[in-house]
Amino acid sequence: MKRYFHKELNDLKNKLILLGEKSNEIARLAMDGLLENDIEKVNKAAGMDDYLDDLEQEISYACIRYISLRAPVSSDLRLIFVALKASRDFERIGDEAHSITRKSSKILINDGKLSEQFNLQEMSNLACQLIKDAISCFVEEDLEKAFAVLKKDREIDTINQKHFELISDISMQEKISDPTRFNTLLISKSIERMGDHAKNIAREVIFLLSKE
Repeated sequence: MKRYFHKELNDLKNKLILLGEKSNEIARLAMDGLLENDIEKVNKAAGMDDYLDDLEQEISYACIRYISLRAPVSSDLRLIFVALKASRDFERIGDEAHSITRKSSKILINDGKLSEQFNLQEMSNLACQLIKDAISCFVEEDLEKAFAVLKKDREIDTINQKHFELISDISMQEKISDPTRFNTLLISKSIERMGDHAKNIAREVIFLLSKE
């Protein structure tokens, strides 16, 4: 019986890892599509959102089922609690990526590309690396890496703030259309939120690995 319970928890872990990897994939596709002017990548990213929603629901049901039927011990409850919260954050990363695809389509149609003054490439690289590190610290049970994610998120916040300042620059306003400027700012905010969700996941891992 214990082996069966152990298998259920392993299945739950594996689904959470898969959700994390897919959320990172859709985030990367959404941003690459915009930065490379590749509408096919943008559309592919947009089509992946439902899969993430379904997988997040599977994890939620599995957690509720385990609590209802297995009377889990405290260590198992920690894992289930983390799985519930982390799966929600991964799903929200997918939502932000989906939002980016909608804004990207408008930018590519209106102006064809972004202004080079926006540092979305570095910002998206940082966000995707944070998501990857959030997954890794869970898989590897690496407390040090989890704390590093919390610190790294500040770099994304700094770039996002610079984008807000850039938008108000009069000379910048003459180089791109108003819709593109507005959508670019929203994309920057979505990437910043991805970093926040990765940070939330790292905090959950810290909770999971804490003995007290």
